Amino acid sequence: MSDQPQGTLYIFSAPSGAGKTSLVTALVEATDKLIVSVSHTTRGKREGEVDGQHYHFIDVATYEKMVADDAFVEHAQVFDNFYGTSQAAIEAKLTEGVDVILEIDWQGAHQVRERMPATSVFILPPSRAELENRLRGRGTDSDEIIGRRMHDAISEMEHYGEYEYLVVNDDFDTALAELKAIVACQRLQLPRQKALLVELLSQLLA
Repeated sequence: MSDQPQGTLYIFSAPSGAGKTSLVTALVEATDKLIVSVSHTTRGKREGEVDGQHYHFIDVATYEKMVADDAFVEHAQVFDNFYGTSQAAIEAKLTEGVDVILEIDWQGAHQVRERMPATSVFILPPSRAELENRLRGRGTDSDEIIGRRMHDAISEMEHYGEYEYLVVNDDFDTALAELKAIVACQRLQLPRQKALLVELLSQLLA
């Protein structure tokens, strides 16, 4: 029998409008033993959201206690709400041999790298024009809001050099295939394969 290899922690970052969430959803659906981490948040639950599936919904006092207990691998304030990722929850999944994806920005990625090894992927749009088209997709935001979102997106993209992999989401299927290749590459590395193939290696080398 084989030993249980440790799962891989992935960081996926992208500017708003690059299509990261759609790609990650498709990647997880197509890949065994790969999940997206569920964050904790103090914001209210929206219609249709399920506690423990979309977020772990907690109050501010609980959040502050978790911060004080150093329970988060990364955490941040977004407008009036707080978000954080439980380190213990991630480590439990990794120990089970499950790969875990964190969908976080470059600042969260920096926090994670200081605490845990992770494979990081940055997803880019094919052009500024296409990014703006995607940001205007809903047709409800003013030019001022679009301008601010474009500024924020460019600021996020300036940190692409801090990541190990770059994927351009021009054609969705191509980008998805590239993400699948990254996961396959990580899973084929020697330490993980050595743990999985104990019996085969023993037979081959007997």
